[in-house]
Amino acid sequence: MTTETIRKQVDQIVADEFELDADTIKPESDLYDDLGLDSLDAIDLVVALEKNFGFKVEEGAARKIRKLEQLYQFVAERTA
Repeated sequence: MTTETIRKQVDQIVADEFELDADTIKPESDLYDDLGLDSLDAIDLVVALEKNFGFKVEEGAARKIRKLEQLYQFVAERTA
């Protein structure tokens, strides 16, 4: 899976799951400060990622992710 494919899929998941305009989703966006997610949204995001990409997200690892760029890298490492 290419980096661009991962990015597009993650962006689509975030846009669909949280009803965000795709134009507001940028690699440098902070999931909490810029996109308005909260701790419950983070859990929903983890579930959506697990379902769409077929891997398990470790709780400690997910807590370290703040920006979409970090999320792309996280998914890329687990789907390689």
